[in-house]
Amino acid sequence: MQQHLLIDADDTLWENNIYFEQAAHEFIRFLNHSSLQPGEVRAVLNEIERDMGYGSLNFTRSLLATYRRLAEHEFTENDLTQVSNFGATIARHPIELMSGVQETLNYLTPRHQLILLTKGDEEEQKLKVENSGLAMHFASILIVAEKDETTYHQLVYTMGLDPARTWMIGNSPRSDINPALAAGLNAVFIPHPHTWLLEIQDVEHTGSGQLLQLSRFAELREHF
Repeated sequence: MQQHLLIDADDTLWENNIYFEQAAHEFIRFLNHSSLQPGEVRAVLNEIERDMGYGSLNFTRSLLATYRRLAEHEFTENDLTQVSNFGATIARHPIELMSGVQETLNYLTPRHQLILLTKGDEEEQKLKVENSGLAMHFASILIVAEKDETTYHQLVYTMGLDPARTWMIGNSPRSDINPALAAGLNAVFIPHPHTWLLEIQDVEHTGSGQLLQLSRFAELREHF
């Protein structure tokens, strides 16, 4: 029976957060704080990121705000430009598909209805989808501001989906797994070793849906 497969993008179809982590690492080295340990600097950056939102532009703003707060000397425009460059490098990375993604989408596309569901800055996410070369596999491409329980309820209603045959597939417990299960959908959890800290939660199997946990995207072929 055909299933409705809602598929996350960042860190499910392609690498994403590793580039943010690399930029954060370079930023912390550049700041070179005399008393705060790298983990303490990252905690400040995390706090600011919670308020700034998603995407590389907001991450760059978070780096700048963190630098202004923690810099131990008077900084120059050149310093701020360097900090901005750490964030700007993220958008320049070519799309790197996760292992097995292309082959698995080739297998799933004729069998099920595939819907790409991602959140973040609309233009940035559109560009990623375009550069990935994967758009052809999806009946719909949806970019939302947030993926919470309300989002999933609205999606089921507006697209006329059967919750019992609808699966959310992704790496984020906070955005992909827990709210989808709470909305009565099924979910496939594919953990990523570098999932963004703010997306990590304990997986809560609430609602009536099924929960699968796989180690690789390619394993979807064994279940769908």
